[in-house]
Amino acid sequence: VQLQAFGGGLVQAGGFLRLSCVVSGPRFTIYALGWFRQAPGKEREFVSFVRLNGRTTNYAASVKGRFTISRDSAKNTLFLQMNSLKPEDTAVYYCAAARTYYNDYARSDSYNYWGQGTQVTVSS
Repeated sequence: VQLQAFGGGLVQAGGFLRLSCVVSGPRFTIYALGWFRQAPGKEREFVSFVRLNGRTTNYAASVKGRFTISRDSAKNTLFLQMNSLKPEDTAVYYCAAARTYYNDYARSDSYNYWGQGTQVTVSS
């Protein structure tokens, strides 16, 4: 399974971006798709996930109400709409896919496959 994330860029505070992640490769069962981010000098942190069975979503408290995760199953693409961006949202954003069923996908070790990351920079 390969994941390719794109759509990052430089935006002013208060602006928006939409990240995309194309999932391709063998048709293994995928239980969830998620977004994580890593700022310089910090650990990778959870942003959002969506369960493919039931479409349940979850968000980190820091992005809830501003970010929206969605997917286009026909195009095997995951999206992250990011509105009202803040300088503290600056990070490399990664998409990930999980092949194992868990109750919670907010942990990075729940995921088996990762994209290469796309840089998001929010200027103040």
